[in-house]
Amino acid sequence: MESTAKLALEAWESLMRAQATLAREFEYTGDWGEILPREYGVLHALSSSDNGLRITELIDDALLTQAGVSRLVARLEKRGLVERHDDAADARACRIALTAEGRAVYRKLGRAHARQVRAAMTRALDPAALETLRTLADALTAAAPSHRKSTP
Repeated sequence: MESTAKLALEAWESLMRAQATLAREFEYTGDWGEILPREYGVLHALSSSDNGLRITELIDDALLTQAGVSRLVARLEKRGLVERHDDAADARACRIALTAEGRAVYRKLGRAHARQVRAAMTRALDPAALETLRTLADALTAAAPSHRKSTP
C-alpha cells in the first residue's frame, strides 16, 4: 500500500493537472470576447453581491492576489463594467460592484461558460462522481487555514 505522503502528493498533482488542463481548455476554446478569463472571475465574484465587495472579499472569491485584483478592477472600471463606492460600514474602505453593463456582460459570458464547463465535466464524470468531486473539493477548502492578515 502506498504511503499517505506519496498518495497525498499524487492526488495533489492530479488535482492541479486537471484544474490547469480545464482552465487552459476554457481559455483557448471559450468565447470570451473582450474579457479575459481572470476578468470574468472578478465579474463572477461580484455577481453574487448587490452591494459589491471589498477588495479583501474579492481577493478571497476571485482567488487572486491583491495586486492582481487591483489591476483587474482598474481595467474593468475603465471599461465601465465595475464601479467603486464608499463602504457605509467603514469610511476607509470602498466596495466594488458591477455596473448594469458589467452585469449584462457577465450574464452573456456566464451562459456560454456554463455550457462549456458542463460539457467538459460531464464527458468524464457522471452525476455521482460530480457530487463526490464537489464534496471532496469543499472539504479541502473548508480545512484550509485562513491566510488573511488580521487588522489590529
